[in-house]
Parts: sequence; structure tokens; C-alpha cells
Amino acid sequence: MRLFDTARGEIVLFEPGEEVSFYVCGITPYDSTHLGHANTYLTYDLLIRRLEDLGHRVRLIRNVTDVDDSILPKARELGIDFLELAAAETARFHGDMEALDTRPVEREPHATKWVTQMVDLIATLDDRGHTYQVDGTVFFDVSTFPSFGAVSGYDEATMVELAAERGGHPDDPRQRNPLDFILWQPSLDDEPSWDSPWGAGRPGWHIECSAMSMGILGPTIDLHGGGSDLIFPHHECERAQSEAATGETFVGHWMHCGMVAYEGTKMSKSLGNLVFVSELSKTADPRAIRLALMGHHYREDWEWFDSDIDAATALLERLVAAADAPAGPDPAPYADRLRAALDDDLDAPAARSVLAELADAISMGGDDASAPTMLAELGALCGVRLDRPVAPLV
Repeated sequence: MRLFDTARGEIVLFEPGEEVSFYVCGITPYDSTHLGHANTYLTYDLLIRRLEDLGHRVRLIRNVTDVDDSILPKARELGIDFLELAAAETARFHGDMEALDTRPVEREPHATKWVTQMVDLIATLDDRGHTYQVDGTVFFDVSTFPSFGAVSGYDEATMVELAAERGGHPDDPRQRNPLDFILWQPSLDDEPSWDSPWGAGRPGWHIECSAMSMGILGPTIDLHGGGSDLIFPHHECERAQSEAATGETFVGHWMHCGMVAYEGTKMSKSLGNLVFVSELSKTADPRAIRLALMGHHYREDWEWFDSDIDAATALLERLVAAADAPAGPDPAPYADRLRAALDDDLDAPAARSVLAELADAISMGGDDASAPTMLAELGALCGVRLDRPVAPLV
């Protein structure tokens, strides 16, 4: 299998051992799962299915960020406890993932349950000279980590710009460097608070994933994933603090998914144009959602159009009908091509095309009774079960 590695900037061989440690940044549960989330998690689900098909055991860890600078203001706005909001949206997310038939996670750590480990990790960084404190806030000093920026490959100006856009505070006068980031901070009066050597407060965003991933999977992870918007600052900062603490390589392979827009406009809550999986699943077969997303390569930024679900539903109907046919052509070449497509940087569009071609070939007839069965097996490999009728569009 060959996969694009973000840090190396090229497609490289991915050759893990029998067991694959895989950490995927999960949701911050202050809103519902939209198609951008689904695109990311279905990409990794497809990868996991192929790795299992190759004989690997995948240890998938996907966290829940139930305390950070996004969920707390939302809970304040709604006038409810942040954990109540997190529980409701996490339950909705689980329902979406179940509807989309994703592979189960080994563990799903919640940030609020790992604060002790975060404090210990920050203390280690402090002991090793990677931090400084101002007014109860502990910062990571990027000048102590010379390879900062190696995951993204961005220049300093780009990193500063993205830090400002994505939760950082490069203009904070307390920081020695605009790219320094918060490890621990005092809590506001209505925010949750934990004890620490630096005073009562709460963790910064980035330290959470380092503590949870290394606490479960160890200091080095085979594969780390997330949306491309997490490359910087989140994953850059994760790597810096993790390797500064352990002295070991944090991630063997970085894999990121592109962003999804809606009919020409970036999906965003402020614009009110988010396409929620829970709503789309009420009007369309979830398998069609998966097929629609498979029409785009995982590294691409692309646009969702409402008509996409119609075309994917039509394809699903063709696949289901073909899987119920009596016979077809020799399916072996199709199986080889589909697996080769997945091994070629997880080329989901090519794999989807092979499914469609085999279904069309079966509809033309043939005398190989294994063809419909093989189509069903290949569909299952892609996460699309073909053993039940298609739910009609509503």
C-alpha cells in the first residue's frame, strides 16, 4: 500500500506491522456531524477495511474533545452545562457513525477524563525546559524545538496567519514568539477547572490529543489522521510537544483529508450551509452517502451538490440489483483492480468505478455464478453492503 504522507509531501510505502496503531482526531461535540466530518471518518473507515483485508489488526483510537475553546462558549450560549451538550452531540455522532456502518473504535477517550495525564505531560515538558509561565498560563516555547513546522512545511508567516484563524493567539503580548501555544490556562468563573502545579485551570487544546494518544498507543503511532485544517496548528503542535517530552518519533505517517464545500461556498455554521449526516440520513439511504463521498479522492477539496445524493442512490440501486443476479463475468480481474485502486493512495473514485463496471457487466449476463457474490464482497470491503433493498429518497 502507498499513501501520501503530509510531512514528507509525497506518496510513500505504508508498511506497518501486523498491528496498526491509528489515532484519528475526533469531534468537538458542540454541533452535529456534517458531511465534512463524514468525509474524514469514512476515508479512514475505508482504509481500515482494506488494512483488515490485508490481514492487519487496526487499533483505532478516536478521541472526543469535550473541553476546549469551542464547546465552552457554545454551552454558555445555550445556557446548559458543557458536559450535557457534549453528551447529547456525542450520542448523535455515534448514531451517524452507526448509520454509515463505520468500523468500531477500540477506545474513545474523552478529554475531561485525561486531565491528570495532561498535567503530568506538561510537567515533563516543564522539567525539560520547553515551557514558560505568565499569569498562570503555561506556554510551549517553540524556540526549544528547532524542527517546529516540519509536519506542515509552512513558512513562518503562513503559520502565524493560520494560528490566528484556528484558535491560536499570535498577537498575545505574553508570548515570546507568535507561534508559542498554550498548554495550560486559568479557567473563567463559569468554566470547568482542575488543580495543577500552575494553579487551577484547564488544558490547552493541543496537549489533550498528545496525552490521550500516547497514553493508549504509546510514544510512537503508526498513523495519525484528521482533516487538512488540523495540519496546522493542531498536529504541528501535537508533534512538537510529544517529541519534546519523549525524545521519540511521535507519528510514522501523517494522513489528512481535504475540506468539503457546499455548492460553491465553504461549509460553515455562520453561513448556515452545513449538510448534517443525521438530516441527510432521514431522506436518503446512508449507503448512498458513502458512495457519494467515494466519488472524491480523500486529499481533494471538493464541493457537495444536493444532486450528488440522487446519482449515488441510482448507483446503489444498480449495485444491489447486480448483487442479486444469478451470474456474470469472471469477477477476479475486477477484484484485483479494486484492491489495487485502494492500495494506490486510497483511490476511492477508482474503486467506486470498478464496482459500477462489475455491476454493469453482470447486468449484461455471463455464466460465472461467483460474480454477484464477489460484487457483494467488494461492496462490503468498501463499506457498502448490498444485501438489502435501497431505502427510497424522501
